[in-house]
Amino acid sequence: MADESSAREIARRVREGEVTAASVIDAHLTRATAAQPRLGAFTIIAAEAARARAGELDAALARGEDPGPLAGVPIAVKDNICTRGMVTTAASRILAGFAPPYSATVVERLEAAGAVVIGKTNLDEFGMGSSTENSGLHPARNPWDEARVPGGSSGGSAAAVCVGAAPLALGSDTGGSIRQPASLCGVTGLKPTYGRVSRFGLIAFASSLDQIGPFARDARDAALALDAIAGHDGRDATSADEPVEAHLAALEAAPERLEGMRVGLPREHLDLCRDDGVRAAVEAAVATLRDLGATVREVSLPLTPHGIACYQVISTAEASSNLARYDGVHYGHRAEGTENIVEMMSASRSEGFGAEVKRRIMLGTFVLSSGYYDAYYLRAQRVRSLIRRETLAALDEVDVLVGPTSPVTAFRLGERLTDPLTMYAVDAFTVGANLAGVPAVSAPCGADADGLPIGLQVTARPFREIDALRVVDAFQRATDHHARRPALADGRAPKEGSRG
Repeated sequence: MADESSAREIARRVREGEVTAASVIDAHLTRATAAQPRLGAFTIIAAEAARARAGELDAALARGEDPGPLAGVPIAVKDNICTRGMVTTAASRILAGFAPPYSATVVERLEAAGAVVIGKTNLDEFGMGSSTENSGLHPARNPWDEARVPGGSSGGSAAAVCVGAAPLALGSDTGGSIRQPASLCGVTGLKPTYGRVSRFGLIAFASSLDQIGPFARDARDAALALDAIAGHDGRDATSADEPVEAHLAALEAAPERLEGMRVGLPREHLDLCRDDGVRAAVEAAVATLRDLGATVREVSLPLTPHGIACYQVISTAEASSNLARYDGVHYGHRAEGTENIVEMMSASRSEGFGAEVKRRIMLGTFVLSSGYYDAYYLRAQRVRSLIRRETLAALDEVDVLVGPTSPVTAFRLGERLTDPLTMYAVDAFTVGANLAGVPAVSAPCGADADGLPIGLQVTARPFREIDALRVVDAFQRATDHHARRPALADGRAPKEGSRG
């Protein structure tokens, strides 16, 4: 059952009695376990809990109950999203062994819809990175080429969906951490509007930017997951009390063509994209959208080059504040052999945090410090306001914006680790949606000369996820880029360094 079935098809077959939830979960657990030594996509595979949950669903079906629209669907959850009684570490040594006493709202909602959590996925520690090499546990690898990164910080979730370990996965996106790994692994990834999906139970990185969203094989599965997790939550003060559309039903009712859809192509995104293969694939995707009836026009986002600097100042400042709670006192790692509380706190944080997390805490503390707050943090917030204003103004002229998700395809492990500025640059096209708080989707749109996936990013107005999903759905019905799978997804084992 760990085949190419969509989440929609799995749920239908389970609900109609064609297969049992237990058989579905067993098959996907087998796939996840087989791929784990090569990819390191999971921090924990929760086989016992998943099988027990599948048994409960099959018992409910035998009683004539409807388990929900995600009946028996396996889902992998990024390891910075709390799961009750299941270890949740944010891939950090400072949270080693931490098992939350509650589940995040998104996990509760998915389980209420019938989904089964099969494990927690690897990430850059606390979500701080673009390659999943900064995991405090082990790096994750790209299913298309095990010598390359899967992207980050939600690289484990992207790899798990890519290799077929789960048809759906949850990630979090602070500056591109869903969309960039979706691009590098060749799957579909959705960052919803800020506030559309509850952040209750998400281990915070940068609270004004973080947003939970799904990975899937296509737009319709992403819509199915969004339908389950979207909506107001009184436990999250930033949750938006906005009506939630039935996204999957809307896609199923939508025409195949895109007549009337106005598509904007930001000239700065193509100008800043130096990779000829990425640029060519995006231009070909735009041509396909034209063929489908969309009207394409060039728009301008002149603040694009300033997005990374603005994002880094704001996100590190918020990270510095959020991570102050890890002090060795209440929970998490506590250093041994210290003589007083100051030494204990210092040693606990030094031992528990990795190099990238320490770098960002120090940067954030600096930009918030007396004498520098106005020059850095306050100025970055002003730039953020301008970026949001610029983005919304462009979206007043068109329905969606399209362009490359990442300026590069998957790079080699270790290639950028010693050059943080080069690493940060891979998020050049994704940070804008977080700074502006708008939804964006990445979908496969081609491959480079080495067969590595390339992603197309589609950005929409606030709370108009359906517009971005509709464009991606039409594109995926007209093309087969999203249907490509690496060798590991069909059981073959490529040699390390091969492209799969």
